[in-house]
Amino acid sequence: MRLHPGKALVLGGFGLLPNAALAAGNAVSSLDHPGPAWSPYVVGAGIGMLSWLTFYFSDKPIGASTFYAQVSGFLGRVFARRHTESLAYFKDKPPQVGWGFVFVLATVLGGAIAALTGGEFMNEWLPPMWEARFGDSLALRAAVACGGGILMAFGARLAGGCTSGHGISGTMQLSVASWIAVICFFIGGIPVAMILFRR
Repeated sequence: MRLHPGKALVLGGFGLLPNAALAAGNAVSSLDHPGPAWSPYVVGAGIGMLSWLTFYFSDKPIGASTFYAQVSGFLGRVFARRHTESLAYFKDKPPQVGWGFVFVLATVLGGAIAALTGGEFMNEWLPPMWEARFGDSLALRAAVACGGGILMAFGARLAGGCTSGHGISGTMQLSVASWIAVICFFIGGIPVAMILFRR
């Protein structure tokens, strides 16, 4: 069920109220936030506003997982064009640089800007928590990151959306499937993190 952009805008506004109330109640200032320069309250509100504007102007939800399918399609066209073009998915959704593709690239750029302006940009291959638990092997880190990325991409395609598509856009539209998906993200993510890092 698609939600009219105007209704999405109103629902998104209500979604921002708890954030605003919490920030006001704790007297949080984005300019006086301890640690990184970017307050999580301001960033959360910004993501909410971005969701409204995306629905309002393009009638499309925020999502990132389709980007990876598009990249796969581009690579497939280079190395196995005939096979790629024979796949049902790419017949229906041929690889193209659309708004979702640009959205993910802009997210990477935005993350770099946030890290630079927040004083957290660093050349770090192994996070301290990882190194303390698993050692200083770059190969192990790369293998786990690659395997985790493949599992996440598979899960996102299987679920019909990622943490952006379900967690932000879907929950804002009160989609039952998205709420179930988000609950499952936490049911799966918390135990795995506890097992990996033995907290």
